[in-house]
Amino acid sequence: MRAAIYYRNDDIRIVEMPIPKIGEGELLIKVMACGICGSDVMEWYRVKRAPRVLGHEVAGVISEVGGGVESFKVGDRVVVSHHVPCNTCRLCLRGEHTACETLHRTNIDPGGFAEYARVPRINVERGVFRLPEEVSFEEGVFVEPLACALRAQRRLGIRPGDTVLILGSGVSGILHIQISRILGAGRILATDINEYRLRAAEKFGADITIDGRMDVPKLLRSFNDGRGADHVIVSTNAIPAIRQAFQCVDDAGKILFFAPTPPGVEIPLDINDLWSRQITLTTSYAAAPSDLLAALELIRAGRVRVRDMITHRLSLEETGIGFRIVSEAGDSLKVVIEPHQ
Repeated sequence: MRAAIYYRNDDIRIVEMPIPKIGEGELLIKVMACGICGSDVMEWYRVKRAPRVLGHEVAGVISEVGGGVESFKVGDRVVVSHHVPCNTCRLCLRGEHTACETLHRTNIDPGGFAEYARVPRINVERGVFRLPEEVSFEEGVFVEPLACALRAQRRLGIRPGDTVLILGSGVSGILHIQISRILGAGRILATDINEYRLRAAEKFGADITIDGRMDVPKLLRSFNDGRGADHVIVSTNAIPAIRQAFQCVDDAGKILFFAPTPPGVEIPLDINDLWSRQITLTTSYAAAPSDLLAALELIRAGRVRVRDMITHRLSLEETGIGFRIVSEAGDSLKVVIEPHQ
């Protein structure tokens, strides 16, 4: 089979490699679509594990079924989660599935940017979901990123009428806009430094968009009755945006850091200010099986518009082009690789 081997963002090599052999309890998936995630182009993180096949937003068809698998059959259309929790450790029992050590170790083989992928037994048991007939493969690649955003917003606890500010209007930011609307946010504002993405934020439900290079705290208050946002979602690792978050959150508000920075980045905090204003800081990583199921249902019901977020559909041979498009963060949103195109 063909696979795209990642060496660095500007060095993706298409190679021939054996189709993975599956064992007891495992599945072989014919990958029909795999999205390029913003984390795939975090070179500081990916290079240290290169060369490897990346790709974790996977939708496809079951090609082979291992012994003992009764829940799935050849021909089933599915989405696959690369990370799954153990469901038995103290963290899982507390509902913190994405902090589970097993979740951080599990993966599919070799990755989604290949014609076929092996799904280990634990992933088959906890991370494979049938794709409804009304949901296309390319829509299926959004299940994982949408699930991550859903889990994050549950940590925020958005209430009807709340003001939400989303810093960064890439794919994650656009998903956060749509979820905030579903949860009943009264006013949604979004920022970016790219005009294309600001227009996309408007298209997908932001009430107000602001160029991130402007005085965001001042403009926010002018649009929001003189006060800050109840919730600020930092969906970018840009340092200016991170600093803006502290200036934009209202008293007793919450800031969610959804995107990681490169190692070693330090942001000074005024602890007295956080304490006196009672600001909550939180983070969110990945998604649990329940989040994936919820995301799949939102897509099936058409409540989150994901198909319109796709700006590029590329073949496996064009994976390198896709990585360039995503890393440049320009006039694009979701880039989907179709290995059998």
